[in-house]
Amino acid sequence: MTTPDAQHAQPTQRPRPGSDILRTALRRNIGAMAGGTVLMGLYQAGETAFPIALGLIVEHTMRDRNLGALGLSIAALAVIITTVSLSWRFGMRILQKANTTEAHRWRVKVAGCGLQPVARDMDLKSGEVLTIATEDADQTADIIEVVPLLISSLVAVLVAAVALGLADVRLGLLVIVGTVAILSVLSVLSKRIGSSTREQQARVARAGAKVADLITGLRPLHGFGGNHAAFRSYRKVSTEAKHQAITVAKVNGVYAGTALALNAVLAAAVTLTAGSLAWSGRINIGELVMAVGLAQFIMEPLKLFSEMPKYVMMARASAERMALVLAAPPVTAPGPGHPAAGGDLDVDCVRYGSLRRLKFTVAAGEFVAIAAYQPRAAADLASVLAVNVPPGAYEGVVRVGGEELADLSIEEVRGYLLVNPYDGEIFAGTLRTNIDPSGTSRMVPEAVEASMLTDVVALHREGLDYGVRDRGANLSGGQRQRLSLARALAADTDVLVLHDPTTAVDAVTEQLIARNVAKLRRGRTTVVITSSPALLDAADRVLVLDDGVITAEDTHRRLLATDEGYCAAVAR
Repeated sequence: MTTPDAQHAQPTQRPRPGSDILRTALRRNIGAMAGGTVLMGLYQAGETAFPIALGLIVEHTMRDRNLGALGLSIAALAVIITTVSLSWRFGMRILQKANTTEAHRWRVKVAGCGLQPVARDMDLKSGEVLTIATEDADQTADIIEVVPLLISSLVAVLVAAVALGLADVRLGLLVIVGTVAILSVLSVLSKRIGSSTREQQARVARAGAKVADLITGLRPLHGFGGNHAAFRSYRKVSTEAKHQAITVAKVNGVYAGTALALNAVLAAAVTLTAGSLAWSGRINIGELVMAVGLAQFIMEPLKLFSEMPKYVMMARASAERMALVLAAPPVTAPGPGHPAAGGDLDVDCVRYGSLRRLKFTVAAGEFVAIAAYQPRAAADLASVLAVNVPPGAYEGVVRVGGEELADLSIEEVRGYLLVNPYDGEIFAGTLRTNIDPSGTSRMVPEAVEASMLTDVVALHREGLDYGVRDRGANLSGGQRQRLSLARALAADTDVLVLHDPTTAVDAVTEQLIARNVAKLRRGRTTVVITSSPALLDAADRVLVLDDGVITAEDTHRRLLATDEGYCAAVAR
């Protein structure tokens, strides 16, 4: 959703393409990459030195037959093997630590964008953002390992080419020309891998978004028999993702097979050429052993070197996916203002969705209930007050503490005005961490008592430290709702808006909650959007919201006595 109102618009940030993300990752880890490159270069140099040293040993042993020289050569081999072992171990440790750390940074950044109070203008569902924050963040961070391994592999190939060139220039040229030819062929295939990978990631993300939606709405789907249609819908998107994954696997298989075949052809060509040169007496036996050993050795760095373009393309594809989230502009530009403490809540001629020039004022310290005859109107009002809808996307003005929402920073709004939705999320953790996530509230005992959550706390030996599963799977619907209400009350904000906070509790508990909330929030501005007679009766006054406008205003009992429509709508 874009914001049509330009009066609060600010210059948008420059889009961050995938290449910028990759450059940032490389720049941030330049030290670790330098250390890793040196150590991996030592590893590859040691691997290259082994067949060279072996050829020299053979040559000197056959020529001099000196036991001292043989012992020295064996010691040199031991040094080479030790260097290879240690450099690989510590080089990969440095690179993998940097890789993991960088992936975590991007995960946090993407998650932070998804969790920001101001929504971003991106056509992605939560499941897609989750995939980007996990798989794409990991694949983007792989560039930290790719570059050092690419450089070290290039060093190994160049050292092998120089060593073979010293024996015979034709062998060195063969390695260089063969390597260039192999990389030219594989660079074409790597582009195909990049495009296929981008499509696969998009389809997997869509499948993830679909299953996340299904899990969230599984219970109501079962209720009206829509689960089979929903499953068919998911099967369709998951089948598309599977077919694309198979396509990517085929392309990767062709790439790997081609790389292996070309590397084997080059190694065979070097071996046969060296054998021919030795047969004609142009190189000696030691140089032949070295050439054969290097021909076998360069298979590994060539394989690694030839795989790097594929990983670069995959990292770039993932970085482009992350850019969809990181570069997306906010749907609204928050202002710098601060609401005055203890101020009013003023909704002035708001037109949005089913709301038609809605106008009402809640004075500071007042407890007002809004009886919405249409659920859609209640949801639209809650969305506007929660700033889930940017101020520029609706007509009219909402003021809190005398300041317009559009002029306030979203952090200030969140600290001043809390809108607790009817379907508040319950997180994995404990009762305490769900009520007071920041661990700073001083109202936890009062909130537990007011929300009638005391029986849930008393039911378990751990009390408030009782473990809660994700989405409150081990709690009943009424317990989850009371836990969400306790969290809203514990926040103790200046203005609290509750949307249907007691729909899942019994009538007796509802009556007690209504009294408790009115008592706890005395002197603090409170708005309850509800059809509950208990909450309506506890309010100082009731506003009737019908067909998008306020049609009546009085106490609950007077409305019951004078308004037949109201009586029919709320009486149970």
